[in-house]
Amino acid sequence: MNYIEGGVCAAKGFSANGLNCGINPDKNKNDLCMVYSDVLCNTAAVYTQNKVKGSPIVVTKRNLALSKGKSQAVIANSKNANTANADGEQKAMKMCELTAKVLGIKPEQVIVASTGVIGEVLPIEPIEKSIRVLADGLSYSGNAEAVNAIMTTDTVPKEVAVQFMLDGKLCTIGGMAKGSGMIHPNMATTLNFITTDVAITCEMLQKALSETVITTYNCLTVDGDTSTNDMISVMANGLADNKTIACENENYTVFKTALHDVLEKLTIMLAKDGEGATKLIECTCSGAKDLSTAITVAKSVVRSPLVKSGIFGSDANWGRILCAIGYAEADFDINKVNVDVSSSAGEIVACRNGLVVEFSEEKAKEILSQDEIYIHINLHDGDSSAKAWGCDLTYDYVRINGDYRS
Repeated sequence: MNYIEGGVCAAKGFSANGLNCGINPDKNKNDLCMVYSDVLCNTAAVYTQNKVKGSPIVVTKRNLALSKGKSQAVIANSKNANTANADGEQKAMKMCELTAKVLGIKPEQVIVASTGVIGEVLPIEPIEKSIRVLADGLSYSGNAEAVNAIMTTDTVPKEVAVQFMLDGKLCTIGGMAKGSGMIHPNMATTLNFITTDVAITCEMLQKALSETVITTYNCLTVDGDTSTNDMISVMANGLADNKTIACENENYTVFKTALHDVLEKLTIMLAKDGEGATKLIECTCSGAKDLSTAITVAKSVVRSPLVKSGIFGSDANWGRILCAIGYAEADFDINKVNVDVSSSAGEIVACRNGLVVEFSEEKAKEILSQDEIYIHINLHDGDSSAKAWGCDLTYDYVRINGDYRS
């Protein structure tokens, strides 16, 4: 795998653009973006499991059903989630119609997404006035403008692209993500747009995506809140000219590995940029009897408010980690559990056989004072392992969410 620049524009035939249309009063911040493929794409998507779903989610699902899994463009806005509004679906459909008109495609071939404040009416007029300029500015190097347009409380843009070979053809998967708060592992939290020039059927693309989110986005948590607008889509236009992947063969394995790399990198970026975060937390659970147990235990630790708070304060309260392991809804023997904690400053033994052991407070403080903290759990019950990602819980999280609408 070779990592390159370009995000959603890295794959052949994809262009993008972003601008400020006026939804966000800060004219220095883009609030509307478009991604476009030169040709029609096979498309897969996964959506939030929240019972309250943003209108763009409803419309995108309907569009992909009508088009039989085909899409050619993405239109997305920030600052307003277009959720819990009586006219929400009408506005989301209008965004698709406007995009289709300027691009010369069908409305059902458009993926629509929104992020921002829930319950405020989305003004469609700024989008309508800016859509032509947005489309005219599409560029094969427009990924930076596009990713800027989907950021809300994000402090950094999140983009990844990787290249690999299939059938002697150079193939690419690229993507962009947004998300800083309201993130909890219950699908594919945040907005995520992935593009690829690989030739693959809709069925195999959906299978690869659905399975990959289990060990990437579904293992991400910032604050325990699952958003109403969570979505990840993958558009595959086939321009790499590899033999179409239509079954679980060697090429499918290579493609799925590359997709996993892209989604895992984006997942880590999202965790590290959690609202108010100062530290990334990565928890690895090994020695589990199955993947489900490993995921459950790792997620239980990274989502614990007490663990997150302790890591923020560099407090070596290992009992909190044991507590979070203990209430995980999984079957294992706590008396076999070992825990180690590490960072760039070294590694320390925290627990052995379910008991906290003596340790150096000074060394623990040094380890926990770094900006990336790694928790290693061994259940000694099997061969399965999994990782989960989160961040520390800081004073700034409350400050940011205390006045989010203003």
